[in-house]
Amino acid sequence: MATESVSSDMGTGLAIVFGAVATVGVGFMLAGGSQQVMAWGFALAMLAGALSVSAVHLYDA
Repeated sequence: MATESVSSDMGTGLAIVFGAVATVGVGFMLAGGSQQVMAWGFALAMLAGALSVSAVHLYDA
């Protein structure tokens, strides 16, 4: 049984926010008007995904 408790939900909140930003990036990637917009959408999605995972690991430790 776990005896520790988490006093903050910062990791979960940041993961949700960065997940939403990644979803916006995917939208640009799928519906972008040009290759450059699609590439920036992919970059945004990958960066937000990495930050989401990092936030979970940083604040859930």
